[in-house]
Amino acid sequence: MEQINWGIIGCGDVTEVKSGPAFKKVPNSRLVAVMRRDAQKVEDYALRHGVPKWYTDADKLINDADVNAIYIATPPLQHEMYCLAALEAGKAVYVEKPMTMDANSAQRMIDAAEKNDVKLSVAHYRRLQPMFLKVKSLLDDKIIGDIRFVNLKMLQPPNPDLIAKSDENWRTNPAISGGGLFHDLAPHQIDLMTYYFGSVKKAQGMAIKQQHNTTADDLVAGNILFDSGVVFNGLWCFSVSKAEQADVCEIYGEKGKISFPMFGRKISVTIDGILKEYEFEPLEHVQQPMIEQVVNYFLGKGTNPCSGEDALITMKIMDTFTINK
Repeated sequence: MEQINWGIIGCGDVTEVKSGPAFKKVPNSRLVAVMRRDAQKVEDYALRHGVPKWYTDADKLINDADVNAIYIATPPLQHEMYCLAALEAGKAVYVEKPMTMDANSAQRMIDAAEKNDVKLSVAHYRRLQPMFLKVKSLLDDKIIGDIRFVNLKMLQPPNPDLIAKSDENWRTNPAISGGGLFHDLAPHQIDLMTYYFGSVKKAQGMAIKQQHNTTADDLVAGNILFDSGVVFNGLWCFSVSKAEQADVCEIYGEKGKISFPMFGRKISVTIDGILKEYEFEPLEHVQQPMIEQVVNYFLGKGTNPCSGEDALITMKIMDTFTINK
């Protein structure tokens, strides 16, 4: 292939700005078809974004001869089904995070990619954003020395502003999302931890439902011990007051601390009581750096920026924190 011709399955809120336009902006990439079950909405999306073809049937998009790669942006419940169908059709797949509902499902997707010899990437796109790459370079340069431990807090009120709004509040329906808001937000954070600190020795956690008007766990606590000796402590709670909301990841080393949010633009580094800050401009399309690397990978011009095996690690940790509670 000399060019990736994308088809999107599930052109909802996530694809409006975060990802969709980027498929037309990166080199050697075109967006040629979109699919959504609602005919009126998918036609409107295609017209607004200048996409030549639209479908209400995913199989028709998958089997479109002009499409050679599929981006799956549906709720997690449909990820495995559409991924397997695309892989069987010989189409490379880029699938949203969380990769799917649980680790067993993720393994079936990986196995199908290997069986069909088709490429599979997962949208853990923070790996390639400038701010999180800067954190990685600070860690690689040992700016705070050897790492001791990490404390992460994601404390949000019900229906937080940082969650993309949708017609149907599927993110808090475990039958569709795999869990609650933890399953929507934690994949970003846990993936970055494994990206920064490497292989996992063991993980443990617990999840509970504290609110009475929800079907999903709204508090999750978890610990990870990495083979490197780094210890991670994470707390996610989605029932605090707006005044108490927090989004912070603090990495402690022998010389100081690196602190940053997952949904912000500033890194703070403190060494011997001296503070230095790094600020970053917002990205117009947050997935564009990842999509560019995925395109290069699909074209055989680069490595996989986030493989199914990488994402499986995150799925296993999430299962340990929630399913095996």
